[in-house]
Amino acid sequence: MDAVQKIYRFYQSYGGEKRIIGASACGLPIVALFAGRHEFPQLIVQYGIHGREWVTSLLAPEHLLFGLTRGGAWFVPLADPDGALLSMYGEEFLKQLPPKRARFLRAVNGENSFSLWKANGNAVDLNVNFPAGWGEGVRNVRAPAPENYIGRRPLSEPESAALYRFTLDVRPDATISYHTKGEEIYWEYFQQGERLRRDELLARALAAETGYAAKRLAGSGGGYKDFCIRALKIPAFTIEAGRDSLSHPLGEGEFYPILAKNIGVVRRLSEELWKTR
Repeated sequence: MDAVQKIYRFYQSYGGEKRIIGASACGLPIVALFAGRHEFPQLIVQYGIHGREWVTSLLAPEHLLFGLTRGGAWFVPLADPDGALLSMYGEEFLKQLPPKRARFLRAVNGENSFSLWKANGNAVDLNVNFPAGWGEGVRNVRAPAPENYIGRRPLSEPESAALYRFTLDVRPDATISYHTKGEEIYWEYFQQGERLRRDELLARALAAETGYAAKRLAGSGGGYKDFCIRALKIPAFTIEAGRDSLSHPLGEGEFYPILAKNIGVVRRLSEELWKTR
């Protein structure tokens, strides 16, 4: 059973609060599951927004079952199901799509293997498609591509638009985005003063929890973290899980070392936020 199947089966079996927040470009559901209580602090944790980083989706059920001691959290295990299936199955998945879309994706990819595919089913990189410095990233491209294409406009993609709407609906007190790889935590996007000091302290707490390095990232733009920091003025973190010496895509064999370092992250953030109340 692959990671996408595991997530959907977990969603179906979960007896707690859950919802479908949207659909992918190829029509697959984007699901969210809640754990904890509807009181401060409220978190959103999203995983797998890049296709080849699908291994992070497997953290979501573990985080949910590990639970929180304060507040509650919504978990979005797989923000880019099309990209995950493209990365895992390539041509096998393309054969299930309408021929026009399959031809388009083959032409964009330009090679037989889709294992390094980061984008969605429209060849847009979802993590540069949010309305915060859209198009200002140093690696952005302006035509369909396996990675870094910003899209026609902010929130042009059904997946990013669904996560955007969901975030505005929940109004979380902080967010976490899981990516691979590098064992680093990015936390800054032009916030200043007390917000900067607050967020750096939280990032240091997560660094202590994981053993990862808390870092500022220059040249970012259009990311989910960037949107949460700029528009909602809340702490937001991108966690790059997995050793940098590993090669993309990280497989399930790398999952348990990642889990060991990250199992307490969501609970730790909720506890640290509660202290700031």
